[in-house]
Amino acid sequence: MISRTLLLAMALTGFVAGAPLWALAADAKLAAAISAPDRDSVNKARDGARHPQASLEFWGLKPGQTLVEVAPGAGYWSEILAPYAKNTGGHYIAATGKPDQKLPQKFNDKAVYGDIHYTVFSNSSGPIGPANSVDLVLTARNIHDWLWTPGMAEKSMRDFYAVLKPGGILAVEDHRADPRPQNGDAHDGYVATSTIVGLAEKAGFKLEAKSEINANPKDTKDHPFGVWTLPPVRQSAQQGDDPKFDHTKYDAIGESDRMTLRFRKPA
Repeated sequence: MISRTLLLAMALTGFVAGAPLWALAADAKLAAAISAPDRDSVNKARDGARHPQASLEFWGLKPGQTLVEVAPGAGYWSEILAPYAKNTGGHYIAATGKPDQKLPQKFNDKAVYGDIHYTVFSNSSGPIGPANSVDLVLTARNIHDWLWTPGMAEKSMRDFYAVLKPGGILAVEDHRADPRPQNGDAHDGYVATSTIVGLAEKAGFKLEAKSEINANPKDTKDHPFGVWTLPPVRQSAQQGDDPKFDHTKYDAIGESDRMTLRFRKPA
């Protein structure tokens, strides 16, 4: 237990182990968003594989930021980022593939998720938002898909660079092919780190840091249905589902080995 004397000292100095008190409060709000009862139980069950707090802290999430999440899907990250932005004075923007594509209905609850804004990102979309207007763009497990459409991965990096403020962050998570070579256009879902770094640097980003937060050394990256053989997809046939397929060894691997990268737009 922290003594009252120590608490007073912390309040007077404004620092704990070199960190200002507002930073500790922000961390508490992030932890609260992750542990919130409103989160889907299926998503919570994946936290052990996705490491949300460590990943977001590595990427540089801060209170009051304007955030864009690209292709949020059913809302794994949205469940965390939208309440965090609401409770720290920030803004959360979901970049979906079509103008009428929205997050699930529950995200309309402004008391929990705040005022979620939407924009469109696709291979033919215009700017994600006004130039130099966003603090952080997150793309999680998307780039391998974009490699299948000629020019889309390159467009994505240009779009992200344009919308980010000088000094803004591009946060990337994707299935990692390394140490083996990437298979063609990554149709098995596994991308070489060098591919993503090359795309980002060509657009003007600087690779600031790599993390092993989401590494999984058990992933051999040699599965009959690519990365989708593993949880959570657990694919068992080219079409439909094969009830005779033995998932045992793939379930034992768990979710994929993933790169976790932080790029910055030069200030």
